[in-house]
Amino acid sequence: MLVDDHSIVRDGIRLLLGQIEGLEIIDEANDGEEALEKLKTIKPDLVLMDISLPGMSGIQTTQVISRLHKNSRVLILSMHNNEDYILRSVEAGAFGYILKDSSSDEMVKAIRTIASGEKYFSSPVANIILNGYMQQLKKGDRTDRNRRSKLSKKEKEILQYLVDGMSSREIAERLQLSVRTVDNHRANMMRRLQVRNAAELVRMAVEEKLI
Repeated sequence: MLVDDHSIVRDGIRLLLGQIEGLEIIDEANDGEEALEKLKTIKPDLVLMDISLPGMSGIQTTQVISRLHKNSRVLILSMHNNEDYILRSVEAGAFGYILKDSSSDEMVKAIRTIASGEKYFSSPVANIILNGYMQQLKKGDRTDRNRRSKLSKKEKEILQYLVDGMSSREIAERLQLSVRTVDNHRANMMRRLQVRNAAELVRMAVEEKLI
């Protein structure tokens, strides 16, 4: 499954992979929300994911896929040779990360490697992971503990459902609460975590592993 908001990029990848024996593109999505909706009915072995998507980022989408659709492994295809993007993608559950200037042979190699159950990172990406991953994890653990300590058990439960894309009404029905109570919990979380809206709250929950 291809997830990229540029149709010309999807067209190029489709043309390339369509010539490779044993590979079949079964669907495409323009953004993360569309990808997650389609994954409710289709079960691709691999999702080729861009990071820079409108709305929900590729990293956020990867985190949801790795939790809810464990049989669909994510390969990040990005222009960003950036330590922060790479480490966050790995923490979100990506099985691989290659750059958009990689050769077509490397893309096919990455897909086949991940399909076999192994992880794949292009050489510059692997070096960044080796050089910075442990240091980033240690720093992140302290930040995560501090932020998680600000949330109650009920708030974490509501936050998990928000990350899953549920509305306040759906959450209220699931937890047998009023919609107003759910909204109040969400407002309290936004105030304590110093974010401006629900989208930033969800982004922080995913990127800083608050749940």
